[in-house]
Amino acid sequence: MTNPSVTVIILNWNGKDLTMDCLKSLEKVTYPNVNFLVVDNGSTDGSVELIKKQFLTIDVLALSNNLGYAGGNNEGFNHLKNNPPDYLIFLNNDTTVDQDFIQPLIRYLEDDPTVGQTVPKIFFTNDPERIWYGGGRVNLWMGMIYHRGIRKIDDIRFDNPEKTDYATGCCFCIRTKDFAEMGGFDESFSMYGEDVDLSLRIQKLGKTVYFIPTSKVWHKVSASIGGNISIEKLLRKSRGLIRLFMKHCNRLQQVTVILCWILVVLPTNFFKWLYFTLIKRGI
Repeated sequence: MTNPSVTVIILNWNGKDLTMDCLKSLEKVTYPNVNFLVVDNGSTDGSVELIKKQFLTIDVLALSNNLGYAGGNNEGFNHLKNNPPDYLIFLNNDTTVDQDFIQPLIRYLEDDPTVGQTVPKIFFTNDPERIWYGGGRVNLWMGMIYHRGIRKIDDIRFDNPEKTDYATGCCFCIRTKDFAEMGGFDESFSMYGEDVDLSLRIQKLGKTVYFIPTSKVWHKVSASIGGNISIEKLLRKSRGLIRLFMKHCNRLQQVTVILCWILVVLPTNFFKWLYFTLIKRGI
């Protein structure tokens, strides 16, 4: 039995150290029919030159400008159109992977044509038994998205494959033909929300998204506070999520989302930013 072809697309922008660590872990994967494509979003830190020098067999697509998450990954997909693989895995460059992470993701897509997307269990790198993503939840009535199990120590609750509301853009697998049918990522999202939008569109086609815990990835974000928090980041994220909910919610849901954001989400985000800003300043 032949193994389906897989291409892992890794997006880089001025993150050569992160990308080098990611590629070193990918060198150890056991899946026999895989290729790797680094899409560089117009880096100025020497990323392209370093990757080409140290990883001679890895394809590098150097873009002249930073096209963001959606645009950069779409360009990577377009780069493969002349010789498309059976499957695509989109992987953040600030990750490292288990050597066997590919096989479980492919297996569920091969075995069940109604599964449209698979996503691994993802841990914090600096606390490698603590979960960052154990499934995703989307509430279209309240306008909220969150990771199941975030910051919890891994245990049997997160050991079963199950349907999930969305696959995080940090790492997921999809059939190439399905990604093409949907037109790739929606590039109208400037940042944040592209991954959830893709999963919701997959489900509107009658397919499911599956969390696959036997596939494991580690993500370099802070387990204690969830990464850097800034007003700029919160505003970008808020804009992306507002666009997401206005796109996928019905009229009544749009009203409840607006009310929930005014009363709960925006005040919570402001106080979260204020709290962590004061901690960093030692106040």
